[in-house]
Amino acid sequence: MRQKFVQCLSPAGFHKMAYVEWGDPANSHVLVCVHGLTRCGRDFDYLAERLADRFRVVCPDVVGRGMSDWLRDPHHYTIPQYAQDMVALIARLDVERVDWLGTSMGGIIGMALAAQAGTPIARLILNDVGPLINAAALQRIGEYLASPPDFATPQEAEAYIRVIAAPFGKLTDAQWQHLTQHVIKAGPNGRFQLRYDPGIAVPYAEAARDGQDIDLWPVYDAIRCPTLVIRGAESDLLSPETVAAMRSRGPRAESVEIPAVGHAPMFLDDAQVAIVRDWLERESC
Repeated sequence: MRQKFVQCLSPAGFHKMAYVEWGDPANSHVLVCVHGLTRCGRDFDYLAERLADRFRVVCPDVVGRGMSDWLRDPHHYTIPQYAQDMVALIARLDVERVDWLGTSMGGIIGMALAAQAGTPIARLILNDVGPLINAAALQRIGEYLASPPDFATPQEAEAYIRVIAAPFGKLTDAQWQHLTQHVIKAGPNGRFQLRYDPGIAVPYAEAARDGQDIDLWPVYDAIRCPTLVIRGAESDLLSPETVAAMRSRGPRAESVEIPAVGHAPMFLDDAQVAIVRDWLERESC
């Protein structure tokens, strides 16, 4: 694993986006893995290590999260900004095409890129996310993002992560520790904080005030690359009805449902990793 940074640009100035890279740096077969709303690229360590024999796996921390800089103006925490940052990352990787695995927010960024003419996205995997985001979800997200708690110890932080991330499924103690250690940091007051900018809540709060669902079906319908949608069987954010529609329109995605998991599968076991490997290898034939 190699820790790296790429310089990106927002309307308020430059910022650095962190990413980790696995596998042969000369390998032209690149898989970009992008995390969910408050998570980070280290969520994909287990998957990346196991796919590094076949792919150069690149896992960025979306700006405002993980080891990446925070934006000067929180109004720029938007999908167009994230997509622009990813274009800078792909240029840094010096490849013409990439495969994309996106969890939740990471999948929306992937859809935004894959829908563009001349897209560098060759194959797209959407992890527990679809083209419809309801207003109730937006409001709920905006409320909890804006006031993140802090913790006396890493163990207290882990207990919190275990509760809010319970839909990830049944994980081992070591897996919960891994999912905690990369999303917390020591604060100036000696307490531990979640490693994201509370400013990422600003666009969500503004969208929630409109009281309207976000409909990304026109974006999805413009996608032409092979697409796989993975759904946690207990997900409350991606419905079976939406998956059925995704199978019949746009890129006519294939779909897989993972039992005993909600939002979202984390690819921390071999069975979940095999879904990704097997589909990518089959689609390359």
